[in-house]
Amino acid sequence: MVNPVNRKAVALLSGGLDSTLAVLAVLKQGVEVRAIKFQTPFDADASDKASGSYPFANARRFCFDIELCSLGDRFLDILKNPKHGYGKNMNPCIDCRILMLKEAKQFMNMIGADFIITGEVIGQRPMSQKKDMLYHIDREAGVTDLVLRPLSAKLLKITASEERGLINREILYSFSGRSRKPQMALAREFGLEDYPAPAGGCLLTEPNYAHRLEELMNFDPAPSIRNIDLLRIGRHFRYSPLCKIIIGRDEAENEFIESMVNDTDCLLTVEGYGSPMTLVTGDIGGDAVKIAASLCARYSDAKDLPGVDVSVFINNSKKYSIAVQPAGDDILKKYRIELNKKPRKHVIRNQ
Repeated sequence: MVNPVNRKAVALLSGGLDSTLAVLAVLKQGVEVRAIKFQTPFDADASDKASGSYPFANARRFCFDIELCSLGDRFLDILKNPKHGYGKNMNPCIDCRILMLKEAKQFMNMIGADFIITGEVIGQRPMSQKKDMLYHIDREAGVTDLVLRPLSAKLLKITASEERGLINREILYSFSGRSRKPQMALAREFGLEDYPAPAGGCLLTEPNYAHRLEELMNFDPAPSIRNIDLLRIGRHFRYSPLCKIIIGRDEAENEFIESMVNDTDCLLTVEGYGSPMTLVTGDIGGDAVKIAASLCARYSDAKDLPGVDVSVFINNSKKYSIAVQPAGDDILKKYRIELNKKPRKHVIRNQ
C-alpha cells in the first residue's frame, strides 16, 4: 500500500534520457520531485545550448523543479587524485558519483525529502554501474537504502522508500545492459519526445579532450577554470612548460578566444585575410610570439605566401606587426599537443 501523503524526492538529473525517465517514473506515482542538475567544468553540454535546454523544457512540461548546483573546486579536487581511480580516460566516475550523492543527501535533508532518485541502469557503464559498485558508491556517500533507481529497481535490493510504502516497487522497472530500446519504448509511453541522442555527457570520457587535460595538468597541477575552458576549442600548442598557443578553427572559436583574453595574453591575427584568432597565454618569452605568428599565418588564407604580416594585440590594442613565414610541418610536429604524443618536458603532477 503506497502512502499518498507528503512524499518528496530529490533526483539527480543529467538531462539525458535515463535520468529524465527516472523522474517521470516517480512522478507517475504522485511523488513531488525536486531535481538537481550538477555542473562541472567538463560538462559536454556547457557549450551546447540545444542539448542543455532539454532538462528545463521537460521540467516545465512535466511540472517538476530543477536546481543548478556547481561542483566547482570540489570536483577539481577529486579529479587531481581520485580515490577510486580513473575510467578509460580522465573520468573519475566513481568518485564523481559519490560527490554528487553526498550533495544530494544534504539537499534532501534541507528540503525535507524522503529519498533520492537516479537514472542509473545496471550494466550500462562498466566502471560505475555494476550492481556491487552501486552499493559501494551508496555506502561511501552515506546514502545506503536512500537511493531509488527506478529503471533497474526490480534487479536491486529493496530501498527504504519502497519498504515504507512511499513507492510501489511493482510498477518500477528491470532494465539492464547497454541497449536503449527499453528506455526509448518507455519514453514513448510517457510521451517524452525531446531528449538528446546517446553520447557521453562528460568531456573527460573523450580521448582527445582527456589528453589535453592531462597534458595541462602535467605542467599546471592546479589549472584555472579559464585554462580548463580553453581546452574545449581550437588547436593547442605547447611552446614551453608555462606558455601555450591556442588557435581558433572557425568563427565561433575565434569569438570564444577573444572573449577569454586577459591582460597578460597576446592575441594575433592576419588582417586582410581569413585568419584564426591566435592566443598566446602564460609566461610569454623567447620566440613564443614569433612561433605563434608563424602558426597563425599557417592556418590563415595567406598560408601560401612566402611572407605574412601578423598583427599582435595586447589589452585589445594593436601593438605591432611581425613578418613571418607560415609555419612548416616541422614546427607543427614540434609544438602541437596531440593524442599519443608525450609532452616534450614532463613535470610530475602533484599527488
